[in-house]
This record gives sequence, C-alpha cells and structure tokens, in this order.
Amino acid sequence: MFRFTILKTSQKNKSRLGLLITPRAAVETPVFMPVGTQASIKALDPQKVSSLGYRIILCNTYHLLLRPGVEIIKKAGGLHRFMNFPGAILTDSGGFQVYSLSSFSKITEEGIIFRSHLDGSEMFLSPETAVLAQYELGSDIMMVLDTCIPYPCDYEKTKELTDLTHRWAERCLDYYQTLPKPKGVLFGIVQGGMYEDLRTLSARYIASLPFPGYAIGGLSVGEPANLRNKIIEIAIENLPEEKPRYLMGVGTPLDLIEAIMRGVDMFDCVLPTRNARRGTLFTSQGYINIRNSKYKEDFSPLDPLCSCYTCRNFTRAYLRHLFQAKELLAYTLLTLHNLNYYAKLLERARLAIKKDELTPLYEEVKKLYQKNPEEVEE
Repeated sequence: MFRFTILKTSQKNKSRLGLLITPRAAVETPVFMPVGTQASIKALDPQKVSSLGYRIILCNTYHLLLRPGVEIIKKAGGLHRFMNFPGAILTDSGGFQVYSLSSFSKITEEGIIFRSHLDGSEMFLSPETAVLAQYELGSDIMMVLDTCIPYPCDYEKTKELTDLTHRWAERCLDYYQTLPKPKGVLFGIVQGGMYEDLRTLSARYIASLPFPGYAIGGLSVGEPANLRNKIIEIAIENLPEEKPRYLMGVGTPLDLIEAIMRGVDMFDCVLPTRNARRGTLFTSQGYINIRNSKYKEDFSPLDPLCSCYTCRNFTRAYLRHLFQAKELLAYTLLTLHNLNYYAKLLERARLAIKKDELTPLYEEVKKLYQKNPEEVEE
C-alpha cells in the first residue's frame, strides 16, 4: 500500500521527480504539505485545500492527544473521517511540540515527561505511546519519537540527544512491528544538530534501520541558511537514494527550492498559513504586507499573475480593509492565496525538474525571497 518511485533525476543538481503511493492518494514529489495542527488547516475547509491540489497534509499528534483525545478520533472512524480530508495524512510524533510548547518537560531514557500547555496536567510520551497514538489516529505516514535539539547546543549534549533518538527509533520500529496490520508506514528521523560528524553518524544509523522513508529533523531552529543547506547535504549523502526524504518544518519559497536542488522530496511548514493570518503574502512580486497603508486605495489584484479565487475576485484595498477590520473572511482569502502560491511553486519545480531547468526558477525565487518575511515594511 506504500511505494515510492523516482521518475527522473536531474543531471545538473540532485533534484528528483517522484511518485509517492499511499493507501489514500498518489502524491507527486517534490511536495509541500500544509500543516493542519488540530485536524484543521486554519481558515480553510478540506474541500478548498483539496481544490488547490493538495493530496497530503500534516497533523500534529501532540495537539490531538490533548484535544479532543485519540479515543474520540478513533471512535469517529479515524482522523481522515473525523476531519473529512480525502487525501493522505502524515502525523508528527509530538516531540517538537512538547519541546516548544510545554512549560515543563524532562527527557528520560523511557520518554518525555511534560505538562500540557492547555491545563498544566502532567503527561508522558514514550516511543511506544507516540507510535500507538498515530496508529490509532489512522495516519498514513507516522513519525518516530525523536529528541529536539536546540540551536546552539554543545557537542556532548547534541551527541547525547542524538544517541537517544537512535535508541528511540529502534523502540518505535520494534513496537510498530507488533501492531496488527498497520495501514500507515513509519519514517525514521535523522538528528545530529549542526555538527557534520554527528549528522553523518545519525543519517547512517537511521538509514541502517528498515524504514520506508527518512526525515531530516532539527533544522529551521534559528541556524543560518548556509549552515542548514550544508547539513541537508550531509544527511542526504548518507541516506538511500531509493527512499523518500522529508525535511521537517522548512520553510520559505527559497528554502524549499534550495532543498529540492539538494535532493529533498517532502516538506511541511506553518509559514504560508501563519503568515497569511499575519497579513504577509507570497506573490510573483515577492512578499506583500497587506497591512501597508499604500494598499488602502489599491484596487488591483493581490497578485496579477495569480489565478486563485482571491486574486480573481478581490482587490488589495478590499483585502486590507478586511484584515484591518479583523473580519474572519480575511484569514480565509489570504490563506487560500498563500497555499495556492506554494502549490503552484512546487508544481513549477516538478515541471522544471522534468525539463532539467530548475536553476532559472531558483534564480527567480532567490531574487524575490532573499529577505526575511518579518522585514517586509508595514
């Protein structure tokens, strides 16, 4: 029920065109997965998400564990039925959210003790419970529980946490293999922080385990882009060519193209949806901050080269008005546009790989998105 086929590999860089077959969807790669944190892509219904061409999304195990709880989703018939999304769903293990959201967390050999960010109650997440939760959610692609390594982090601590990730990966795999006929598959995660030797060690160790796909974790945590790209290259050099490579939590349009050129197949990031809710849009002209007063009487489309519903029907002036007035429609229209932009960007990337002409797209995106979105003037 799960298969990955490489259709073409570039002769000019390490980019590749692939097809990921899951029980619920055939997914062309490279692919971007919108983040549905709490079984919902914020501001959009599943039909709209599907209409943009998305066949796979990501949901967060940590949030669903806390609310509404795995048992309720299980009783509903699984996550796909609960949220009425027809495509494939990848779930993360919850480790990153524990690290980033919990007011208290303690990593032990057995797992992570943490407090819920909702009510402060103490909870425990182990490699086995993380896999079981994703299995009961009905995820198509599950992730092992790993340790989240901050940046910067000293060498000894990074090695300690990376070694623990390796032991947890084995436990996840052992437990997964005891489950009765799992429909979904389990991916391993490479850690190692920003140290080249530890990344090499981690990639080789995780690749030695029989996972059908491999993720590169622990990036987009504040490190400079050139260091991130170097770490991606090191990880990929030590991962098998015939299996999908998933870069977790990255990123901007430029981040995506740079990683695609290095051989990455799958991505997720909150950036397009979160930025939309903050008024920052991705367009053929680069970033646009719709809060800017210069758009008050601008009756042109948000992006004249975009054919999404938002750009076909509404002006910058109207969108700015909605956003300033805090109308809920603003979040829907802006999110729709940003996710359409990402879908079309990945579509263009796949076409460019097919023609072995990815460099011109890279140069275009680099020119538009070298600056940080937070630097866009208001």
